[in-house]
Amino acid sequence: MKILICTGIYPPDIGGPAEYAKNLADEFRSRGDSVAVLSYGKEKNMPAGIRHIFYFFRILPDMISADFIIALDTFSVGFPSVFAAKVLNRKIAVRVAGDFLWENYIEEGGEEMSMKDFYVKKPVLSLKQRTIRWLSRYVFDNCSALVFSTDWQKKIISENYGLKNKNLSVVENFYGEKIKSFEPKEKNYVFAVRPVRLKNLERLKIAFARAQKMDPGIKLEIIGKISHAELMEKIRSCYAVILPSLSDVSPNFILDAIRADKPFISTKETGFYDKLKDIGVFIDPLDPKDIMDKILFLADDKNYNRHKNKIADFKFTHSWRQIAGELLDIYKNL
Repeated sequence: MKILICTGIYPPDIGGPAEYAKNLADEFRSRGDSVAVLSYGKEKNMPAGIRHIFYFFRILPDMISADFIIALDTFSVGFPSVFAAKVLNRKIAVRVAGDFLWENYIEEGGEEMSMKDFYVKKPVLSLKQRTIRWLSRYVFDNCSALVFSTDWQKKIISENYGLKNKNLSVVENFYGEKIKSFEPKEKNYVFAVRPVRLKNLERLKIAFARAQKMDPGIKLEIIGKISHAELMEKIRSCYAVILPSLSDVSPNFILDAIRADKPFISTKETGFYDKLKDIGVFIDPLDPKDIMDKILFLADDKNYNRHKNKIADFKFTHSWRQIAGELLDIYKNL
């Protein structure tokens, strides 16, 4: 098969979508498929709209000969890719990685709320956000298939965009084999964060400062933009990881912690909650007291060791071979 992967970022770019694109492409190639990956280049420095048009014309030559196209987001590459696939009558699956509408609402100064509550409350949207919603609906209505990483996300999006009769699938993220980790030298909680409001950093800082007054031995280690390999080294040596995001659909940060048998504190507003609720510690991201209490809970040696043992017993894996196979099954059923 000739497969085209459309992605906003690709290594050496840093980020989960870049790693996803690379590993998926490598797996398809190992099966003998011909794979082209088209990521943003000059588009990164262009304003919205212009970059979409530029990317549309860039992907046309590769799309003409492609049997199957996979777009790894709904807006940056999703919209121009779906439009091009419609023009050329090609089959395209769109992976709904997050929710660009909700994310933009939060980043533009909207009321801090979870992704789920955003669709329940239906706040007033700006012209830009109404445009994003319209473009998202176009993508949802005109792609061949929509791929979600969790049922939680699938339910929220399908109900609020009326996608009941659409070809909807869930392909879970990569759950890797366990890796060697090291005993922590201190009780440091690691948080890998982008400087965006939805990551809830300020509320975490408030909660952690309160927790430190009760237990001065704990430490918050905030990590910025580093490579995935560097991040894994941090996780392997840390005490625990913490993720207080207002919502996080399927955070690879948590899955990486599980691979290293590290206890974690995560937002309860995630598609992982049902699957991981018995092994992790979950918080209300809008409640600083709850965040503080859970930090102190995990700082207790007895609680820590109990959760560490639970995570060590968690053996579920989901390989790139399985992910690629599930995507090909979607293609065969289109």
